[in-house]
Amino acid sequence: MSAVFWKELADHLGSKRFVIFFFLILIVGGASTYLAAQALSGTQQGAEFIYLRLFTVSGGGLPSFLGFLAFFGPLIGVVLGFDAINSEFNRGTVSRVLAQPIYRDWWINGKFLAGITALAIAVASIILIIVGLGLYILGFPPDGAEISRTAMFFVISVVYLGFWLSLGILFSIVFRQTATSALASIAVWLFFTLFLYMLAGLIADQVAPIKPGVGADVFAKHESIRDLILRFSPVALYEEATTAILIPSYRGLGIAALLQEATIPTSPLPLGQSLLIVWPQLVGLVALTSVCFAISYVIFMRREIRST
Repeated sequence: MSAVFWKELADHLGSKRFVIFFFLILIVGGASTYLAAQALSGTQQGAEFIYLRLFTVSGGGLPSFLGFLAFFGPLIGVVLGFDAINSEFNRGTVSRVLAQPIYRDWWINGKFLAGITALAIAVASIILIIVGLGLYILGFPPDGAEISRTAMFFVISVVYLGFWLSLGILFSIVFRQTATSALASIAVWLFFTLFLYMLAGLIADQVAPIKPGVGADVFAKHESIRDLILRFSPVALYEEATTAILIPSYRGLGIAALLQEATIPTSPLPLGQSLLIVWPQLVGLVALTSVCFAISYVIFMRREIRST
């Protein structure tokens, strides 16, 4: 499996499409972070979690780095996975590779691990560049709590992008044509990032419409229905999980938590408490990634491969 891993990793890091999407996220996310750092440049050393705000503060009309990564980051995972399997079938190289002393599970596991490693390298590089940019502009280094939360943000981001990688690999196995698998992956990405948000708002408006003079119970029901529908989106799960990590005072999306934040000043939570708040979201992201790749694994192991 190590031979497959290193070969696929070299292909990913050297592919033009990976480099293009990597620099797209780096340039736009870096520009947003630069503007946020300029806005925060007057902050004195000792301010609470100033480096974490580089990832969440938007400026100059650009979205925050967190919002940009949540929206466009899945494209990197899809790009690495949508032709991982069917391109080998179309070139007729699957039977030749598996004729060597390489088992099927080694082959697909090596491809998946290489994709995860490439995504981890990309995310780690962008985060380090952002931290270095903040160090240059702010003039003081991050503290231990900020480093630990940034590391957890990195882990969650890799898991999130790993879901889209496994989804691309799944469509690469199900569909024979690379164009079909790419279109299917992009369609799922658009559904979860755009249409599901509109659908959740539409359903919540129909079940619990908010009109002038309605009580707080109707508003709470409206928001709970919308949040329940959005729980099916990995994008929403990622945004909630990373928000709790990058904003230590975050208490959740519930009505009680929002009212508490609006009326009572809240103190920052330890990292462990922040993880407990979004533990369901973290488990959901890991489960989605694991289940998606497990389905790909089972389908590929049962597929008949004939020599050509």
